[in-house]
Amino acid sequence: MPLAVGTDAPAFTTKDTNGNTVSLSDFAGKTVVLYFYPKDDTPGCTKQACSFRDAQPEYQGKNVVVLGVSADDEASHQAFTEKYNLNFPLLADKDKSLIQAYDVDGGGYAKRVTYVIDPNGKITHVDTTVSTATHASDVLTALGL
Repeated sequence: MPLAVGTDAPAFTTKDTNGNTVSLSDFAGKTVVLYFYPKDDTPGCTKQACSFRDAQPEYQGKNVVVLGVSADDEASHQAFTEKYNLNFPLLADKDKSLIQAYDVDGGGYAKRVTYVIDPNGKITHVDTTVSTATHASDVLTALGL
């Protein structure tokens, strides 16, 4: 069962696509779209990532950061990013600590769930019925942007 709207978003620190350390606290004062997905370079996950890639101009300048999370490692994220020219960070959750903290464990992989976290660290929106092809625009609609 995903975390509820109004819950404080669990803090985290992990590595991104390029091996940089990333923490939720790095984005204090911004809205964070934290989307969990099962696996790099699979059909649905590719559609979902490309929808966020294509919508980045709409997110930029609105104080919104998009972060994708899966249990894949940095090397897998790097290859996925390069293959599809992704323009936002993917977070490596090899030990599945984020997947567990955000209650999206699908049995060894992340369930497809998206959280919107407000600038104060509260969860304001949870999407458990993701349409991979339109997900980025669906989230923009949920944000009222």
